[in-house]
Amino acid sequence: MVDKYKEYDIEAQTYFLRNMVTDAELYIRVANILNAENFDRRLRPVVEFIVDHTNKYSIMPDPVQIKAMTSVSIDRLEDLKHGQGEFFISEFETFTKQKELERAIVKSADLLDKKAEWPTILKLVKDAFEISLQSDMGTDYFADPKGRNDEYFNNGGQVSTGWPQLDHLLYGGFSRGELNIFAGGSGSGKSLVMMNLALNWLSQGLSGVYISLELSEHLTSLRTDAMLTGMSTKEIRKNLNDVELKVKMAGKKMGQYRVKALPAQCNVNDIKAYLKEVQIQTGIKVDFVMIDYLDLLMPAGVKVNVNDQFVKDKYVSEELRALASKSGLLLVTASQLNRTAVDEPEFDHSHIAGGISKINTADNVFGILTSRSMRERGKYQIQCMKSRSSTGVGQKIELDYDVPSMRISDPGVDNDNKAQSSPSDIMSKIKTTSQIGHTSMKVDSITGEIEPENKHVVADVQSTKLKSLLASLKK
Repeated sequence: MVDKYKEYDIEAQTYFLRNMVTDAELYIRVANILNAENFDRRLRPVVEFIVDHTNKYSIMPDPVQIKAMTSVSIDRLEDLKHGQGEFFISEFETFTKQKELERAIVKSADLLDKKAEWPTILKLVKDAFEISLQSDMGTDYFADPKGRNDEYFNNGGQVSTGWPQLDHLLYGGFSRGELNIFAGGSGSGKSLVMMNLALNWLSQGLSGVYISLELSEHLTSLRTDAMLTGMSTKEIRKNLNDVELKVKMAGKKMGQYRVKALPAQCNVNDIKAYLKEVQIQTGIKVDFVMIDYLDLLMPAGVKVNVNDQFVKDKYVSEELRALASKSGLLLVTASQLNRTAVDEPEFDHSHIAGGISKINTADNVFGILTSRSMRERGKYQIQCMKSRSSTGVGQKIELDYDVPSMRISDPGVDNDNKAQSSPSDIMSKIKTTSQIGHTSMKVDSITGEIEPENKHVVADVQSTKLKSLLASLKK
């Protein structure tokens, strides 16, 4: 960033060119930000000739060539020392930033006269500010393997989702700086999954925001009240005082949370601005961001046809991932499945509305497999459609769903971690499963399955199960 304006006259600009002609390595180091338009008109032909010559012949032209082709004398510096080279690098970066910003401001004024879109103006200024030379040398792979892995897994690495099965599938959970998408059809519960995940992270002490482009702040908060208290929304209406007490008591043990409704068709810059204000005005360190949902966002950097969903979602997903990466956020959003996904037992990339553009950018993509009957039975199924950090693609997990409170929880199905049953437990199970009583049957009104009218009567005495239990007893 330019802290103080400096005047770089034609003499200073000539000095920059003399450094490049003297030491080709200096030219290579600044070539990515070298722009002839930033120089005085009398020197622009020199810059253009140097760039063309080095691109064609891979060698810096000498002063004689430059003089012959441009009529401008650019002599080499005598006895260029290392310190002088570093001074040139620093000053040339400042010079370039200033000139790019000056030209961006002038272009912006012209665009304002033409009533151009604000995103175009913002991109011009943003690009000017972000001009810089590469000073980050990247990760030294061999230097500290344990340290870099420890940093990934413990500092910026996996964060538990609160659902052990999903954590197991992802080798630990979601990672900061990545883009995670839950895809589902209309009414499949995309918002409910994200609200539950947010509540899981709050329970771990993380702080975050839920940005809704579809639901109101009050409705989003009401649903979270139900999940937190275990009450239905109807019960909450009758027990406002109890709910307030439970929510406030829970808040003392959880991270901080903000629910914000933004208009559909807003962009990532609007989200960035909101996050910045949250941090400034409340002091919250935002760990996670839920965006409900991706398909309703517009690109910030380019103007696209709103009907071209493939291109639109490509830019939006790239901007969201950049936001997560630069800010170190846990970022989760959702996307719509198209009509071809209806009643499909499994999903693939062709079922994502708008095509594969957002899938290519995302780090993890999950399909929500559910139906009205499944939810009424208290089940949600999540299918991994893409994962960069694990081999879970194609695998499914089943989660429990409490209809009144809308709370999604993990049934904890992990046979490897279960304690081995004792002989007394096994005998008790044998006695229980072999009871035979009143056997009148009825059809369940929700599932359509035939089952005993008396819930305590279970006639499950299949020989295979009995043999298995007896074998365990002998052990």
